[in-house]
Amino acid sequence: MTTVTKPKSGLEDTVATSSAICYLDGDRGVLAYCGYDIHDLAEKATFEEVCFLLWHRRLPTRAELGDLQSQLIAARPLPEAILRLMRTLPAGSAGPGLRDNASGASMDLLRTLTSALGHYDQDAADNSPQANYRKAVRLTAQLSSLVATMGRLQAGGGPIQPDPVSSHAANFLYMFTGERPSGLATRAFDVALILHADHELNASTFAGRVAAATLTDIHSAIVAAVSTLKGPLHGGANADVMKLLLEIGAEAPLERAEEVVRAKLARKEKIPGFGHRVYHTEDPRATHLRQMSRDLGQRAGQPIWYELSQRIEKVVKAEKKLNPNVDFYSASTYYALGIPVELFTPIFAVSRISGWTAHVLEQYSNNRLIRPRADYIGPEYPQRYVPIESR
Repeated sequence: MTTVTKPKSGLEDTVATSSAICYLDGDRGVLAYCGYDIHDLAEKATFEEVCFLLWHRRLPTRAELGDLQSQLIAARPLPEAILRLMRTLPAGSAGPGLRDNASGASMDLLRTLTSALGHYDQDAADNSPQANYRKAVRLTAQLSSLVATMGRLQAGGGPIQPDPVSSHAANFLYMFTGERPSGLATRAFDVALILHADHELNASTFAGRVAAATLTDIHSAIVAAVSTLKGPLHGGANADVMKLLLEIGAEAPLERAEEVVRAKLARKEKIPGFGHRVYHTEDPRATHLRQMSRDLGQRAGQPIWYELSQRIEKVVKAEKKLNPNVDFYSASTYYALGIPVELFTPIFAVSRISGWTAHVLEQYSNNRLIRPRADYIGPEYPQRYVPIESR
C-alpha cells in the first residue's frame, strides 16, 4: 500500500504551493504584499495601488495607476440583466425580504450574481493571459457595485449609478448610501480594503486556486472562492463580533461587556474575533482597525462600540491570552460607516477579490492540477466481498 505523509488537521503549516504574492510571519506578526509591509501600505497607499501591486508584483507608476483607475471606473456599471436578476431572485436572497436576513443570504446572492457576470463578460470565451487580466479588473470593479447595490435593495432603496470620478472606496460608499462620503470615511474604508486584500492561502483563496488549477474560467474560480467565504468558519466572524456588541447594547454600562464575556467564557463559548491560525502575536491588521474604529466612532457620535470592544479585548487577553484578529475591530469600523451586519461578509469579498484574482492569475501562469492525497483510516485492506444473501 502506498504511504503518504500524515498532514496536520486542517493542513495547518502544510506548504501547498509557491507564491510571490503574500508573505506572513506569524511569530513576528508580519503581513506583506509582494514584499511591502502592510503597515506601510495602510498608511501610504490606496486600494487601487494595492490591486496593481498584487497583480503585477510591483507598485505602479503614476501613469499606470491612472490607467488602472480608468479601467476600474469603466467597469463599474452592472449589466442591466444583472440588475434584473438581482431583483427577481427569491426573497431571502434578494429584494426587501433580504433586509432582516443574516449575511449568509447576502452571500448566496453574491455567489449567484458573480456566476452570472461570467455570461455577460466581453472576454467570456477568451482565456488568454491578457483576457484573464482584463476580467480580473472587471471583477474587482463589479463586485463592489454588486455589494453596494445589494445594500441599497436591502435598505428598500433603488440602484445608484457609479460615480465616474470617485476612488474605488469613495464610489462604494456613494453607491451604497447615496451620499458623498467624508474624507475620513473614504480613507477608513480604503484602508479596510487594503488590509483585507490578501492573506496568502486562506480557505477561500485556496479554493479559488484549486478551481483555477483545473483550467476552469476565472469567474468559476472566483465563485468557488465566494462560496468558501460564505462558510461561518471563514467569513462570518466580524458579523458575529457586531452581534455580540449589539447583544450587550449601546445603553449598557461598559462593565456589562466584561460581565457578558466572562459568562460566555465560563460556559466555554468562543468569543468571535480573537486568535488566528497563523499569528501568534497581534494580527497586524487589527492594529490599524482599532484606531479606525475609535476615530470613526467618535466622528459618528457612537464611541460606545469602540469602548465596548476595548472592554471585551481586555477580558479576553487576560483570561485566554488571545489577541484580536482582523475581524474584531472591523466590526465596529464597518458599523460606524453605516454598513449593516448582513453586508459585512460581502464587503470582505469587495476587498479580497483583488487577492483572489491575483492568486488565480498566478495559478494560471505556472499551472499544475492540485491533487493532494489523503491519509486512509478506513477498514483494513483487503476486505472480502460477501454476497448479499449472506450478509
